[in-house]
Amino acid sequence: MIYWRPLVQSGAVRPKSAVPLAGSSLWFSEVERLERGRASEVVPAAEAGAALEALSAARADFAGLSMRSPQIMGILNVTPDSFSDGGRFLASDDALAQARAIARDADILDIGGESTRPGSAAVAVEEEIARTAPVIAALRADGVETVISVDTRKGPVAAAALQAGAQIVNDVAALSYDAEIGPLVAARQAPVILMHHQGSPETMQLEPRYDDVLLDVYDWLAERLAAALALGIPKERIALDPGIGFGKTVEHNLTLLRGLSLFHALGCPVLLGASRKRFIGTIAQVGEARDRMPGSVAVALAGVAQGMQMIRVHDVAETRQALRLWQAVNGESV
Repeated sequence: MIYWRPLVQSGAVRPKSAVPLAGSSLWFSEVERLERGRASEVVPAAEAGAALEALSAARADFAGLSMRSPQIMGILNVTPDSFSDGGRFLASDDALAQARAIARDADILDIGGESTRPGSAAVAVEEEIARTAPVIAALRADGVETVISVDTRKGPVAAAALQAGAQIVNDVAALSYDAEIGPLVAARQAPVILMHHQGSPETMQLEPRYDDVLLDVYDWLAERLAAALALGIPKERIALDPGIGFGKTVEHNLTLLRGLSLFHALGCPVLLGASRKRFIGTIAQVGEARDRMPGSVAVALAGVAQGMQMIRVHDVAETRQALRLWQAVNGESV
């Protein structure tokens, strides 16, 4: 199988052979031709043939949000044990205050009631619902109109969140953990984010291995995309996430970040979630997750430069400011 990775560029000065990336103002005129067992090769974009359609076609709006420019997803962990802010927003009043603060600068508010950090244990369905659905309902009752996603891998939790006013299901297991969640998403006509992972949260960082991490993750996401389509979930309601940090070493994460634009070939919006993760601390020599904001912003902008349509972050206001400056410098719309 041949894979085509667009070599993404920005700016108004471009060759006549330039092709738009996923309908955005970013573009490419060359692609990296990848094939297992062979050295990669940079060739003109036209050599990608039929694959150019998937790489260049505009993505449909996702949960009412335009995919022509990057959207910021702000993280709210309503858990006692998340790696970055565990316990800070477990109380309902604290969660609501933080949610309102995030909503001021975020395009999407991602609310999760179960930590999936390395080594974490599963949370009972009833407990996860109790942590998430009331917060979502209270936000809607207060008139907060920001798009809300629920970060869960369980069907009943997703059902309760959608009933409370969430619009998106963000499933770190890509519909593979709970047999109920895929049919639920299809029946509710909810947009869904499918994330790559290797192993379970309890074991995923023990000894992750790949033949070729970039191509292996691509193939895995292609399989999960096909499974979602088979359930009756239309492609325009599916986004994909390469799962930075979920069963990956530092080098695996860096390889994925360097090759992110490959995932546009799957024809769906792509989400990058790398905020405050351990590899950032390892490279930057920063121990505490809460101190990894500068590194997280740097990784987010690297993703934006490769056309990521959604960026999942803890530090929303800082990322918004950085994104505005990146767009202005690169001649993109702000």
